[in-house]
Amino acid sequence: MKQIYTKTGDAGMTSLREGERVPKTDLRIETNGQIDQLNACLGVVRSMLGADEDNRQLVYRVQQELMAIMSHVATPEGYTNPRPLHAAELTRLLEKAIDAARYAGGFVVPGGGAQLASFIHLARAQARTVERRLWELNACHSLDKSILEMMNRLSDYLFVLAIAKE
Repeated sequence: MKQIYTKTGDAGMTSLREGERVPKTDLRIETNGQIDQLNACLGVVRSMLGADEDNRQLVYRVQQELMAIMSHVATPEGYTNPRPLHAAELTRLLEKAIDAARYAGGFVVPGGGAQLASFIHLARAQARTVERRLWELNACHSLDKSILEMMNRLSDYLFVLAIAKE
């Protein structure tokens, strides 16, 4: 079995792709931590979607893309990341799902309906946090535009999905 701990982070440093060491407080590490938390929230949502195969599959594809995005966030300047991004394609799929949704308008207070809807709202709020961190990161480490667009659409998709599951 592969060893889980390395003790290389015990002094507050961690590695980016290509081995560059940075403080654990580096914005890229914070951003990836927020993406990781979003991915975990989406895992809860996906596990609860049950027979809703279309949304379950779309959430899974988003989760896979979040892993690729984390890899791109952790790639130091001057290096090319070999993992392809599918964010533009996912943005189109999210838009299609949003456009098919029914929403009467107005503010929504999470927690008034089904437990699944509450978890989706939690994931939506985390998606907004991730989007803010990505924009902050983009100000100093340029990101692929498709990542930023997908994250904006993801929170909208999660909003309409939560409404549908109330």
